[in-house]
Order: sequence, then C-alpha cells, then structure tokens
Amino acid sequence: MAGLQSPIKKNDQVLVLAGRDRGKKGRVLVVEPAKNRVIVEGVNVIKKHTKPNPQKNVKGGIVERESALYVSKVQLVCPQCNAATRIGHQLLEDGRKVRVCRKCKGVVDR
Repeated sequence: MAGLQSPIKKNDQVLVLAGRDRGKKGRVLVVEPAKNRVIVEGVNVIKKHTKPNPQKNVKGGIVERESALYVSKVQLVCPQCNAATRIGHQLLEDGRKVRVCRKCKGVVDR
C-alpha cells in the first residue's frame, strides 16, 4: 500500500507538534512518502552504536543521528508569515499548481 501524498516537501521548514521534541523547528532532510515519514534536522536524535568496518571506512563508536518522524506530527511553517499552518492548493494563471498558506494566503512554493 502506497502512502498518501504529503504536503511536506524536502527543505521545508516545519514545526514539531508532538513527542519529546514538541515545539522545535527544523528543516526537512528526507521525505519517505511510502512510509508517511519525514526526517527533520536536529529533531528526534537517537544514539546508534556502530561497529568498526575498515572495508567501508566506518569508525566504531556511538553516533548521533536523526530518526524518522510520522508526517502527521509536523506542520509546515509559512516562510512569509512565519506561522505553523495547514496547506491549501491553488492553480495559478500559468497553469502551475502551488501550495498556499491557509493563514496569510501567500504562496509557499518558490
């Protein structure tokens, strides 16, 4: 079963709504639409114990990295009004379909 299309895209600024990192803002690094998950910079950081592997040039030790969050736990931050908002869609005169902020009606896509 394929995941639903998310209004969140790579490099979007998002606000975390739930979990231990509630209230943090960060940039989306990876979107996994099949799993309905996103990886946000500096949010949901876990410690992963790695074994050294000389063939892959990997040092052993404890590595901190971001883990995936469920997409419903984040909300897009509008770049114009700087508020967490839901996303609407709009067709422009030139035929493009863009995402718009529900609060200020500004275009989110560049």
